[in-house]
Amino acid sequence: MQIPGHTSTMPMPMGGVATTLAANVLRHSASGTSLEPGTIEPPMLMSMKQKWMLMVHGEAFLVEQQQSGARGHDKFFAVNWFMPMAQRSFGRSQLTLRSMLSLEPATITGQYYPELFQQGETAYGRPIVDGQHPHNLFMEIAGIYDFKLAEKALLTVYAAPVGDPAIGPVAYPHRASASEDPLATLGHHLEDSTHISYDVITAGVSAGGAHGAHLEGSGFHGREPDENRWHMQAGPIDSWDGRLTIVPGRNWLGQYSVGRLHSPEAVHPEEDILRQTASIAAHFGKHNTLDAGAVWGRNHTVGAAQNWNAYLLEATLHMRSKHALWTRMENADRTSDLLGNAAPEAEYVVGRVQAYTGGYAYSLHSWSFGAVELGAQFTTYTTPSSLMQHYGQHPWGVAPFLKLQLGK
Repeated sequence: MQIPGHTSTMPMPMGGVATTLAANVLRHSASGTSLEPGTIEPPMLMSMKQKWMLMVHGEAFLVEQQQSGARGHDKFFAVNWFMPMAQRSFGRSQLTLRSMLSLEPATITGQYYPELFQQGETAYGRPIVDGQHPHNLFMEIAGIYDFKLAEKALLTVYAAPVGDPAIGPVAYPHRASASEDPLATLGHHLEDSTHISYDVITAGVSAGGAHGAHLEGSGFHGREPDENRWHMQAGPIDSWDGRLTIVPGRNWLGQYSVGRLHSPEAVHPEEDILRQTASIAAHFGKHNTLDAGAVWGRNHTVGAAQNWNAYLLEATLHMRSKHALWTRMENADRTSDLLGNAAPEAEYVVGRVQAYTGGYAYSLHSWSFGAVELGAQFTTYTTPSSLMQHYGQHPWGVAPFLKLQLGK
């Protein structure tokens, strides 16, 4: 998209279908510098202000979670994020200023919402068990500079006091394949938990037209956010990663990434983690759309023989903008933190959990600036024998919700 009356050679395709890899990179509509298939049209509102293109999108789920079993809990909460962004081109360059904010520190009370078998980060100085922590008020504050090296080659530099380094797929709140599921994935802390990191610097190069590759690397502070979700943290750049994204066609995208995270978990300060991820994403259709994805993530404790893995399949079908069907299937190793150990001892794998989710939502009304949906999902779990005494064989959860979406 060219700015009216502007002679820049750099396009500004913030919204709509991206017909080339460069156009997809330049949208910068996902988390960090991660990419989804170019045929996905992110829901957003856009306007022009002089030579700046302004964009905003976001969503909020009002959720009533109900769970079975001795460890199951019920809770009403809201998950949400809001993403304003501005772009401007200068000759062969483009500047993007972007932030992402969340009110979850206020809309999720008690430091987490219930989610069976979930683990990662802390609440009240102890590991979170069977719960998902809220996102921070400041999820991202970033500047992105793109420079057109050649007709089909692009240089990208990303700098963020808080942001998303180049490891993992698009974070689950922004993945099209997970767009109707209000809950976090069980593999979040093996796949994409770095989407809120501090002091992030990323550099990458892209080459290709409708097919191509995007290679990038980051330095960042490895410690995950603390329990104060209202402030920004800082720390030395002590962690690194690298990611290769392959685009075999407009509807497909794959990535492999590896990174070394220095002391990511506060309850295990002596542990460094080597994380590997791989993922495939696909998008099909125009009026009826199917978004699907497969993700693998592995954490390896540096200096130890401990590995744990998570596997994920998810898909969302939208039909005529009125109906949505989705599923999520996970197979995830769980560690000793799930047993409630408060001491900062080394983690070890205690078993592998399977989770199967199905859901449906109906669009109640849509406007030029967004839509509102009513939906629900059901999740059932298969418990490993080592955890049977704590959870039972097949605990389950149900989550009806109201979804408010900003942008179309």
